[in-house]
This record gives sequence, C-alpha cells and structure tokens, in this order.
Amino acid sequence: MSPLSKDTCLACGQPNQCAMAAGADPLTCWCMQVPVSQAVLDLLPAHERGQRCICPVCARVLAPAPAPAEPRA
Repeated sequence: MSPLSKDTCLACGQPNQCAMAAGADPLTCWCMQVPVSQAVLDLLPAHERGQRCICPVCARVLAPAPAPAEPRA
C-alpha cells in the first residue's frame, strides 16, 4: 500500500484542505480558525502526528460529545 499524500485526511482519506500541504500560508489554513480537540488528535497514529492533517469534517465528527448538563434542581 502506498502512503497517503500530505493533502489527504488521516482519518477518512478525503482531501484535508490543508493550506500548508497546498503550499499556502499556514495562517490561512482552516485549522487555524477552528479549534481541534486534543482528543481528536490523540486518535491519529503517533508517527503521523505533525506530518499530515485531518479534514474539517473529521475534526468535527471525531470530537467527543460534550458531557450532558446536570439537571437543575
């Protein structure tokens, strides 16, 4: 199996929309504008972290659901 390119999402294999992979200014990347939880990043293979990005959809979908609010008395 050939390795995925830097513009492919680690989680789903679709385009990750990474500005850096496209040769653009990193500050213009979607991930600089949208919080990506550490829990999502922890799901990625350790050897790929910091090497390739996930896509915005996976950043949202893989994020842990917030804990339900406690009922008020």
